[in-house]
Order: sequence, then structure tokens, then C-alpha cells
Amino acid sequence: MKFVTFINKKQEQRAGLLMDDYVIDLERSSDGVLPSDMKRLIQQQDKYLPVVEHLNQKGMTHMSSLLLKNAVYETGEITLCAPLPEPSSIRDFYAFEQHVKTARRNRGLDMIPDWYEIPVFYFTNHQAVKGPDSEIEKPSMTDCLDYELEVACVIGKKGRNITVDEAEDYIFGYCILNDWSARDLQRQEMKVGLGPAKGKDFATSIGPYIVTKEELVSYKKGEHLNLEMTAKVNGKLLSSGNLSDLYYSFARMIERASQDVTIYPGDIIGSGTVGTGCILELGTDVHRWLESGDTVELEVTGLGVLRNKIK
Repeated sequence: MKFVTFINKKQEQRAGLLMDDYVIDLERSSDGVLPSDMKRLIQQQDKYLPVVEHLNQKGMTHMSSLLLKNAVYETGEITLCAPLPEPSSIRDFYAFEQHVKTARRNRGLDMIPDWYEIPVFYFTNHQAVKGPDSEIEKPSMTDCLDYELEVACVIGKKGRNITVDEAEDYIFGYCILNDWSARDLQRQEMKVGLGPAKGKDFATSIGPYIVTKEELVSYKKGEHLNLEMTAKVNGKLLSSGNLSDLYYSFARMIERASQDVTIYPGDIIGSGTVGTGCILELGTDVHRWLESGDTVELEVTGLGVLRNKIK
């Protein structure tokens, strides 16, 4: 199933189920049984998902009933928001070996041996989440704006000290993530030995929808998912990789994130940037830093296209 958050004609923000070219309003289609926001649905998925499954199985065969309830829209009639507009937290990992090696080499640094010992992450601003087709405001202090091609998993269950073998049970679904980066600000603050902070603080895009893990079973490859990942700027292909190239699987990231701390439904865990997945790694001889007016499109097999324009 594919879940979205959208704005309808009345400018109401609603949770929906995407089916082909239609979006079904979850609350209205269920006569108020289902919630109108994604966070509540995720927090109480054991209660709500069987109802959504029933709705999904009925599909568009009950179109007339859905129309009478004002519960179905063509995708062109609504505006998609971030599928989870207010995540509880965002932990972004650094889990692709190629990206780490290349990005460090481009900065004149050797690969750090400690990276192979533990999956590491940073917390980013969960109040600065953007959705598909949202404009990204370029920070006033940067001349080195960059995209980052990533995938995120959405946590669906509360847990603590979760093992790798248990981790799959805590995943609600997956979506594309763009960890926008102001590289000059990031460089400056990380020289001090802390960060990234302002270099990442201004925006993180997710979307266009959350795909439940069951829908991606056919892409399983051991601990990983075999999903092709690409990034284009103004229609030009710059980045290409695969989610299966992760050195640390999402299960291992969840194990690390939950060590001696509780993770919650609605938390987001990012993969980090896939190899070739940003300008920092590619080099400015391949493409200049992003500027106002540029459009960035991230595409991942099964997860759709996340598109944003720089303001």
C-alpha cells in the first residue's frame, strides 16, 4: 500500500491511500473509523491497518460510494505534502561505503577505520520537513547547495534495544529522502568538531508517499532491498546507485538507533547518501552547486519520484 498526506480543495490536510491515479481519503471513506493524519495511523497501526487493508481490497470497485462521501480524488485535484509531515525524529545514517570513501577523498581525507565498526548517524531538524514539489529555500549564507539521494524507513512500533533479527517488525514502510546540504556551512562547522548542524538544518524532503514493507518483498536481497536509485538536476542524470549497496542494512541501523534508547512510531531513519548521490561526491567539474531555479528529481524503484525546485 502507498500512503500519502494531501491538501484537498478545501485546503484541509488529510491522510490518504494512493491507488493508481486516485487518492482515497482514509477518514471519510471509513466514516470516521480511520484517522485523518498519518502519524496517528502509524502510531496505532495494529488497530487501523486491517481497516485500510479491507479498503485497499475493495479498491475502486466502490467508486460510487466513495464519491458520495467526498472521499476520492484524482491526483490532479489535490496537492501532495510530505507523507509524514511531522515525524517524531529524523536520524540520518552514513551507511554507504562508496559515498563515505569518495566524499572523504575529495576533501583530502583517508577512509576512517572506525566507520567499519559501528553505523553512525546524526539528528536533523524534524520540523523542517518538505514534501514533493515543495520549493526549497536556498540558505542565504551558502554558495554550495547540494542534494543527497537517500531512502528512509519509517518506524511503526515503539521499541528499545532491538536486535537485527527483530528489526523488520519495527518498520512501517519506506520513502525517498533528500538530505539537502549547504556544504560550505557544513565544512566550517565540522572543522570545529561538531555537526553537521546549520549545514543541514534548513530542509529535508521526503515522499512522494510511504510504501509499506509488504509491497517491497519481491525486491528483497538478503538483508537489503534491490532498488535502483537515480538523481537528475534539470533533467540531466547525475547519480545512479542501488539500495542493496548499503554496507549497514536498515536492520543494523535500527539496532544501533535503539541501543539503550526508545524509538517511536513516526521516527524516520535515513540511509545516508548512495554512492555518486550528491555533487560533493561527483565534483563540481561534473555539475556546479545548486542554484535558484534548479529542479532536483530523485527516483527509486517502487518508491516513486521526489521532485523539488530551488527557490
